[in-house]
Amino acid sequence: MARISTPDDSRPGPPAPAELSRQEALELLDGARIGRLVFSHQALPAIRPVNHVLLDDQIIIRTHTGAAMLGPARDGAVVAYEADEFDTEKCTGWSVVVTGEAHLVRDPALQRHYRAALEPWIGEEMDHVISISLDMVTGCRIR
Repeated sequence: MARISTPDDSRPGPPAPAELSRQEALELLDGARIGRLVFSHQALPAIRPVNHVLLDDQIIIRTHTGAAMLGPARDGAVVAYEADEFDTEKCTGWSVVVTGEAHLVRDPALQRHYRAALEPWIGEEMDHVISISLDMVTGCRIR
């Protein structure tokens, strides 16, 4: 008769994700500097890595003339922004996703304020400033 093996309950299983509160998620996002902007471009999903700053209850990013993300920002489109950090050796990490409206910042004083707060991470002229509202903030941590 074949013996049926059962899992060893004394061994730890894979880590389970834990939901983050809005405040915890925003604190992690504030500490991150690189994320991914998800938006629609020519009726298809598009993702761009960008650096950001969390300021005035908004995510602020900068971009260059001709960037695909300018269209959605001009239209006030709903976008998603995701930042994360993982340690694959320890199987730990976190992920935060913000969903909100993207807007092109047009006020010259605000543009100067945001440009001073956010240095571009690539060596290209980043003349445009985009703000993303924090309408929906979700996140999880893996321990």
